[in-house]
Amino acid sequence: MENTQKFNGLAASYAAGRPSYASALIDYLYSMQRFSEDSVIADIASGTGKFSKLLLDQGSSVYCVEPNDDMRHRAVKELSEYKKVHIINGTDAQTTLAENSVDFITVAQAFHWFHVPLFKDECRRILRNKGKVFLIWNWRNMGSEINQSCFEVFQKYCLDFQGFSGGIQKDDERIRQFFDEEYCYEEFDHPLFYTTREAFINRCQSASYSLREDDCRYGQYLAELSALYDRYAVNHVLTIPNKTILYWGIVKN
Repeated sequence: MENTQKFNGLAASYAAGRPSYASALIDYLYSMQRFSEDSVIADIASGTGKFSKLLLDQGSSVYCVEPNDDMRHRAVKELSEYKKVHIINGTDAQTTLAENSVDFITVAQAFHWFHVPLFKDECRRILRNKGKVFLIWNWRNMGSEINQSCFEVFQKYCLDFQGFSGGIQKDDERIRQFFDEEYCYEEFDHPLFYTTREAFINRCQSASYSLREDDCRYGQYLAELSALYDRYAVNHVLTIPNKTILYWGIVKN
């Protein structure tokens, strides 16, 4: 399936189940990277607007570029209260934005889907002088037993599962290629808490690789996810060790 279509039918689950990002990351962007309410930001593959909302809350102008119709239409609903949002039908390689039109580019939980050389060319085209690109993920701590157990369930049932965050690795070759080996890295602690079994399962179902209801093993899959919640929840709270990670740099000409 084409990458832009992998989230067909998942917009509601994505909006409800996907976590936000560490507040310390937003503080870092606005205090250390000179993001401001005057900034014009392109959030590429913005989905339902999870990360875009955090930028809009700071007063910045945000172009939410999203190719999937379901996700984009959900973003219109989720972000309707903001006056400085622009929701665009575009891709990593063709954002449809004007040349030299944005101060910063952000990509949250999506770079692993991109065609790196074409995205790099598009960044050069739409960024203003010395503009920066910020690649962001929520990153599970695989040293924890709950994350290892989740991995095993997804590996067992989900044929498209390549690892969390699309299988991208620390200092991944694609990241090094995109930034020509010159980039900075930051991380921010961001544990995830699920207070109901339904919330945890909804998070799992929001993944592009998750089984759909028409799969004959769907019932077994849900039963194993439910069992994970029961096994690891303490006082009805399931804690997923996680951090928000950031790679940033200038895209060279």
